Amino acid sequence: MAKEFIVETSARHAHVTQETLEILFGAGYQLTLKKELSQPGQFASNEKITVVGTKGETKMSILGPCRKIDQVELSATDARSLGINAPVRESGVLEGSGSCKLVGPAGEVELKEGVIVAKRHIHMTTADAAEMGVENGQIVKVLIDSGKGRKLIFDDTVVRVSDSYALAMHIDTDEANAALCAPDQKGTIIA
Repeated sequence: MAKEFIVETSARHAHVTQETLEILFGAGYQLTLKKELSQPGQFASNEKITVVGTKGETKMSILGPCRKIDQVELSATDARSLGINAPVRESGVLEGSGSCKLVGPAGEVELKEGVIVAKRHIHMTTADAAEMGVENGQIVKVLIDSGKGRKLIFDDTVVRVSDSYALAMHIDTDEANAALCAPDQKGTIIA
């Protein structure tokens, strides 16, 4: 039997630099921990910002720790509702991506690019990759069966391998809703 892994729904969120954080929240500001995430060292913060597009705005959490570049991750539905042209991309591949305005209690930042619909992916260690017979950057198909009549095969899923990761697949809210995923949803690589 193929190895199962947790499938997590990655809701809309932002990653910001320390510089952007200080513009949005004030000089010297630091993110505060709300809860740890499944990926080691990553956390949801208590801080929320407003993301403004050409047709609307929405509030979202900032994930920590601060990064080297600002990035906003939305579902395709979110992007359409906000009027943001957000391409499907791997995290960090931001050239030519969508633009928006970030608004915090102390200031605003205009992002000329940095808004994406995150490409679905599986985080895994080198040991996990060896056990499953896959490698970093490989594109695989993942079967998700919630048992609710919406069994789906997600093609075009990228494998991301690092020993700093924990085994988990990340999909956005549109994808999770399409498969009627449960909070403890499991998936399996089938090709």
